[in-house]
Amino acid sequence: MAQTNSLFSADAWNNITFTAGEVKNPRRNIPLSLVAGTGLVIVLYLLANVAYLCVLPFDNIKHAPEDRVATAAIEALFPGTGPAILAVAIMISTFGCMNGLILAGARVYYAMAADGLFFKATAKLNRFSVPAVGLLLQCIWTCLLVLPRTRKVDLQAGKVVYGNLYNDLLNYVIFAVLIFYVLTIIGLFVLRRKRPLVERPYRAFGYPVVPILYILAATTISIVLLLYQTKQAGPGLLIVLTGVPVYFLWKRRRDRIA
Repeated sequence: MAQTNSLFSADAWNNITFTAGEVKNPRRNIPLSLVAGTGLVIVLYLLANVAYLCVLPFDNIKHAPEDRVATAAIEALFPGTGPAILAVAIMISTFGCMNGLILAGARVYYAMAADGLFFKATAKLNRFSVPAVGLLLQCIWTCLLVLPRTRKVDLQAGKVVYGNLYNDLLNYVIFAVLIFYVLTIIGLFVLRRKRPLVERPYRAFGYPVVPILYILAATTISIVLLLYQTKQAGPGLLIVLTGVPVYFLWKRRRDRIA
């Protein structure tokens, strides 16, 4: 369960592949982007943790208010102004992250529609070469995930308390995305068996040991999340399973039209 946050920090490492068709010299630049992006994030997070350990006593890290270790560390460095500085840094990071996720996410629907597996409108680009309909659908789905919140009345405090939406979505997303990562890597083995002679411009590092280790580790984490974070992981599994019959319905419709 503790892996959830660290996995989320490195998630979106594969988003460059969503725009592979628009990347110059993809054989070189896509693997380079994957390695450099993931490596940079790992280094930054390790350095951040080293900074926390240098600034704060371990007990302060362990009992940081609301688990906000970064806030406690920067407050120790800049008393009074620390939280404001961190808030600005978080906003910059958040908008940068959103920019990449929003632009890359719509390309998934675009590719699905181009394969006849989603609404045709999402396969069309506007005059700016952007899948505008896909962006709109993505916005609607995001609002549906963000707007509902767990709401309950704390009788002792006599006030309304809202659930931790961020943590709920974090657990939900990581569980769902791990399933797709595992399926994608299993597909690597399937394709190598079914199409052994197909040209492969990209090589899987450490094949087959590294992919197998990833499948085992990701599957284990998913099972643990499903057992101990059922409230968040359950809906993620339900939506993923719902996508199976939807996929075959779209596929049958596409084949019938063809």
